[in-house]
Amino acid sequence: MSEKAKEFEESFSFNCPSCNQGQINMTKVIYDLKDGDQILILSFKCENCAFSTSDVIPLSTNMKPGILTLKIKNIHDLQSKIYRSPTGKLEIPELELVVDPGPRADFYFTNVEGVLFRFERAVMIYRKNLEKDDAQVKEIDTILDDLKKAMRGDLPFTLKITDLTGGSYVIPQEGTDYLFEPQDYDDNDKNFDIQIS
Repeated sequence: MSEKAKEFEESFSFNCPSCNQGQINMTKVIYDLKDGDQILILSFKCENCAFSTSDVIPLSTNMKPGILTLKIKNIHDLQSKIYRSPTGKLEIPELELVVDPGPRADFYFTNVEGVLFRFERAVMIYRKNLEKDDAQVKEIDTILDDLKKAMRGDLPFTLKITDLTGGSYVIPQEGTDYLFEPQDYDDNDKNFDIQIS
């Protein structure tokens, strides 16, 4: 357990909805963020099959709207924690990868490496649906190669979260370049537009 996590941890068990044979072990951990806020991390894992999932619930939030930017230069930086709220737009400009907020978006808590894995899965699914002679195949393969390099820490990149309603967090590793740019948000601001995907 991380030093940032409280010594509070509870476990519960119930029948697995996936295999109907094993027991799901649910663990609850409260994680303290650097700004004093807290999130509850719930993890579910079956002792019998490969079923596992997790959920993140904010217990408090500073709700500061802004742009959060991490400069990833090496494998150490990949361990920086990312907490994206449903209103946060996440992007890696160098790889032209973007996750826009949408009606089914949820909170998730991971590290930069976990974000790269999510992108890799999405790009691989997209590629599998292309015809072999599709002109995009070469471009998609280049993106997948770049993602592999980024996961090894061999490709520097920028991870940016734009959250104009607040609630997203970045917990950088020591020595990782991090910048938070506060943004004013006004419900009546006509220039504010979240793209729904």
